[in-house]
Amino acid sequence: MKVFCGFSKMWRDAGTPADSFYEVRPECTDVPKTTFKIKAGKTLSVRKWQAAFSPEGYLDIGRTLGRIQRGGIHPLIRGEVWEFLLGCYDPKSTFDEREQTRNRRRAQYAVLKEECRQNFHLVGSGRFVTAPIITEDGDPILDPIVLQQTQQADNGMASLSQENGTSYSSGMVKEVDKKIIQWKLTLHQIGLDVVRTDRTLVFFEKQENLSKLWDILAVYAWFDSDVGYCQGMSDLCSPMIILLEDEADAFWCFERLMRRMMMWALEYDPDLFTLYEDPDAATEHSEGSKGKTKSIRQCGKYERENMKSKAKNAEAPLPISVFLVASVLKDRSSKLLTEARGLDDVVKILNDITGNLDAKKACSGAMKLHKKYLKKAKKT
Repeated sequence: MKVFCGFSKMWRDAGTPADSFYEVRPECTDVPKTTFKIKAGKTLSVRKWQAAFSPEGYLDIGRTLGRIQRGGIHPLIRGEVWEFLLGCYDPKSTFDEREQTRNRRRAQYAVLKEECRQNFHLVGSGRFVTAPIITEDGDPILDPIVLQQTQQADNGMASLSQENGTSYSSGMVKEVDKKIIQWKLTLHQIGLDVVRTDRTLVFFEKQENLSKLWDILAVYAWFDSDVGYCQGMSDLCSPMIILLEDEADAFWCFERLMRRMMMWALEYDPDLFTLYEDPDAATEHSEGSKGKTKSIRQCGKYERENMKSKAKNAEAPLPISVFLVASVLKDRSSKLLTEARGLDDVVKILNDITGNLDAKKACSGAMKLHKKYLKKAKKT
């Protein structure tokens, strides 16, 4: 995901230099250079994006996918477009319906965040922890680092409770609820990853942005306890809070992204890979809902190829992530075969890909491998 947020210079439709959309600290000279430029007539511009909506707000997503594939998305609308691509909003919904959905989700996020704050008082305080706060048995860890990190928040919240005439407790007591214990065990790991995330960007020099990233990841770990938190989620969430100003909107965008990233470990589930599925449809439109079936024009090239071969192949299609990984490995195959002498060398070579991956080349390679796979599957 760092491919999307490590751009030090961007260009407008006219081709004139513009201020950096994702400003990089001047002293960071080892940031990978990008060849991305806004291409007039190819990049999805603000004007073309707005023209894809009907007066009521229905989005002709088919008009935008081709431009996105050919020239990317203009930075000014990238966050809004991502919300549709990740399935936060149904293209068949109206402006009013999306506004209602947005308000409902923001309220739901506020409830989730308050639940987390009740379980651990630093959530939403503007601060976070980088040291363990609890043992696996539920006993609090009175680590000096934790005490130092929480002292400022404790003082502020204690003062506020005195003004309101309420009692305040830091919550440093033995915990017995297994779900809360498991959640608290992840908080310091989230904090450690947060302070290491995209440190070359000026955006993360602000404590409030680091705290926002920690809050979203902490709430997500509580919201989806089966997944919890895994190292690397902070890198995936980082572009969301950069592109989307509202914390709740960034959370739900990240949540939709994570529905697709389970795909690294689980068996294929078509429900997880439906591009425009609406999980709220069952409660919002129990009867008489609009048709959700996608036309082939609304699908991307990968989906279209799968749809064409579906009649001849009864098995569920492989997720595109399989072909992306295969494409990267194929591109690095000569280096792996000639330089790797063991697992440590393999890990080092693959780690060097971070921040240096040519996303367009990887996607093109994945599509070629996918096409070869379908041909062989058709013969067998």
